Amino acid sequence: MGVQNLKPKALLFDSTRCIGCGACYDACKEKNKLPQTAVNFLRDDLSADALTVVNRRNNRYIRRMCMNCEEPTCVSVCPVAALTKSPEGPVSYDASKCMGCRYCMQACPFNIPQYEWDNPITPRVRKCDMCRDRVTAGLQTACASVCPTGATKFGGREELIEEARTRIRNNPGRYVDHVYGVTEVGGTSVLLLADVSFETLGYRTDLLQEPLPQLTWNVLHKLPKIVGVGGVLMSGIWWITKRRDEVQRAEREERLRGKHQ
Repeated sequence: MGVQNLKPKALLFDSTRCIGCGACYDACKEKNKLPQTAVNFLRDDLSADALTVVNRRNNRYIRRMCMNCEEPTCVSVCPVAALTKSPEGPVSYDASKCMGCRYCMQACPFNIPQYEWDNPITPRVRKCDMCRDRVTAGLQTACASVCPTGATKFGGREELIEEARTRIRNNPGRYVDHVYGVTEVGGTSVLLLADVSFETLGYRTDLLQEPLPQLTWNVLHKLPKIVGVGGVLMSGIWWITKRRDEVQRAEREERLRGKHQ
């Protein structure tokens, strides 16, 4: 069972099957204990409290969420390894490691990670992690488990790619002849099917086909001295931030003890 769980998983979203019911949106909210953020969920946008949204574009319903890239740029730029890519597919985030640099937000080609701007104490970067706890336990993602039409389907990535291509072959007049996410930025764990151009649905179509972290490495490995200094600098910033938080925590505890004495 453990070996099977390590097989890369993915989500396949078929916009031709989506009826805009919002079940996936509600399931994500419930699973992540997120508050209501819109009166009309179809008008909601991604935020720290809305990790996936359903919108209407070009008379069709679409989903927006983290694409959980096969080789995530956000992971490659994080200086403290707060973001990691699991063998099963999800890209997850560890708030205890995050130093708040928000490089991941700048690096994401899909403009997905959101910041808790309203949390002045311990703000986090927020995004869909493809229900990593459920996936590693052998379960479907919350959104896929409640979809009434099969518009969002969970399974092995290779199997879903083949299923998507089969749908296109069997219904050539129904679909654009492309499975979005197979090659974009080296591949993603969220795959898309549509009957109109992906650009008209709001998805980027100007992306490179190779992993963006590879481009980063091609530049960085030519600048070893600068990278070395940069790494030391970022480590120093992280240590200072962590030390500052520890000092502030100790001071608060000392003041509280003084009040009770």
